[in-house]
Amino acid sequence: MGEVGRTTLTVGGQGPGKPGFEKKAAGLTPKAYQELKSTIHRELLNRVDLEKLMDLRDGRARSQIFSIIQELVTATNTPMSGMERERLSREVLDEVFGLGPLEPLLQDPTINDILVNTHKQVYVERAGLLEMTNVRFKDDAHLMHIIDKIVSAVGRRVDESSPMVDARLMDGSRVNVIIPPLAIDGPIMSIRRFGHVPLEADDLLANRTMTAQMLELLKGSVKARMNILISGGTGAGKTTLLNVLSGYISEKERIVTIEDSAELQMKQEHVVRLECRPPNVEGKGAVKQRQLVINSLRMRPDRIIVGEVRGEEALDMLQAMNTGHDGSITTIHANSPRDAISRLETMALMANLNLPEKAIRQQIASAVAIVVQISRMSDGTRRITHFTEIAGMDEEVVSMQDIFLFEKRGVAPGGRVLGRFSATGIRPKFAEKLKVSGINLPATLFEHSMEV
Repeated sequence: MGEVGRTTLTVGGQGPGKPGFEKKAAGLTPKAYQELKSTIHRELLNRVDLEKLMDLRDGRARSQIFSIIQELVTATNTPMSGMERERLSREVLDEVFGLGPLEPLLQDPTINDILVNTHKQVYVERAGLLEMTNVRFKDDAHLMHIIDKIVSAVGRRVDESSPMVDARLMDGSRVNVIIPPLAIDGPIMSIRRFGHVPLEADDLLANRTMTAQMLELLKGSVKARMNILISGGTGAGKTTLLNVLSGYISEKERIVTIEDSAELQMKQEHVVRLECRPPNVEGKGAVKQRQLVINSLRMRPDRIIVGEVRGEEALDMLQAMNTGHDGSITTIHANSPRDAISRLETMALMANLNLPEKAIRQQIASAVAIVVQISRMSDGTRRITHFTEIAGMDEEVVSMQDIFLFEKRGVAPGGRVLGRFSATGIRPKFAEKLKVSGINLPATLFEHSMEV
């Protein structure tokens, strides 16, 4: 692209009032506003070499393009206030350099999820609660253009032959896309955002996600190399809790992380990050979590952290926990600690090794020391509802005992969930292992309760 000048423009050989621009009345309808934005965008691309424009990502090129856009907006001679002109110019700039209508949402640090339900409807999640936005796309083609921008940046494609895709934005946010014919009403996109500044343990205490006593026991368990399973539903905060717990791993240890889609934000220096690979266009070349778990055992890990166990890799994870790689942490989708153990057993059976159920339960009872259940309440808050110890086998059943519980008591007039954290009074069997590791916890730790 030649030097982007700031000369007085005659766009497409036409100036204000000529046929190239249609004068709009004040108070544009949404449709007319989108048409105006499309016209300015189109005229910008006529003026500027698009291929070279995409190569210029620095702030200088962005500011030069913004100057041209502002002149184009002025040239429309459409009755608009200064703020409206500024907003229109910003939106056109976002179309060129960013992700169009999604840019303001991506810049908002309070938003955790962006849910695009076709071009007509966009929801966001703030503080655990869903709310509808006034963000709209022009049509399905406009939304597909933004989707193509996202998936092509990570070497993926989405079309009728491959209508589902997972991708990642530059800031690490996870994107899932599903398009027709699988999505009946039009393209659907879900963006799970991750904070630029990860939540710390103090944030979880301030949010009443757990008590100081629970955190103290979790911290000691990580340092003593106990195997921990974090259980919960979608958006419950499993990955956030895993990130917090990983912060207590020693800097002297070699950590290998295995994820289906990279989300973990480890604080240590010595971390090896592995990520699964989907199949290529021919349906070949996929690398699953199980293959990465098996390979990680050859990488001399001190700890293996699996972002989420969701299939046959569960068996290999249990084998690793039982063969010298203690101190491992993983997450699982389940409604309760008992369900988590049941799901782990089911997934281990998916490996098709014809192992008896009792043998797998013994593996689980021997490998997993703690199950932490985290849930999202109806008011959007997250709470650790169960801190459960795996106490071994009782005949053919995995024996479990709760150390801490959160009991929901009701809902306040404003919708806030009321409840009580309480210790069951049971001292865990692994307390001796903590003591041997140099971690001394007071007996009063297991007698505390707190209202929230």
